[in-house]
Amino acid sequence: APTSTSAAPTSTSAAPTSTSAAPTSTSAAPTPTSTAPTVVEAGSCGASYYSEGQLTASGEVFDPSAMTAAHKTLPFDTMVRVTNPVTSTSVTVRINDRGPFITGRCIDLSQAAFAVIAPLSAGHVEVRYEVLG
Repeated sequence: APTSTSAAPTSTSAAPTSTSAAPTSTSAAPTPTSTAPTVVEAGSCGASYYSEGQLTASGEVFDPSAMTAAHKTLPFDTMVRVTNPVTSTSVTVRINDRGPFITGRCIDLSQAAFAVIAPLSAGHVEVRYEVLG
């Protein structure tokens, strides 16, 4: 009796499984996309860093040890992956400030974020950036 009771739900659930197989594979495609960020914009430019305590344009107190950055136009809380093409090291930062205001540079990293991709003694480096959505 338990075997046939168990067999009935198995064959009953076999039909919904094959019926839901199409939606499962349809929803399986967006799942990896949502776990891996989508790159919505990319480019290259100069990056520098700043470490002095101040109030950021978003109203947060600047934390040089946080993985944050300044950008002139990206919305606050946008996530950006910044890669040093020479070393292939990258860091993902959250935009919480405005700047830099030096020609050729498009992003100012916190001191800690810059240190991930280049020695602080470099001062500034050319980077690839990817805006993540």
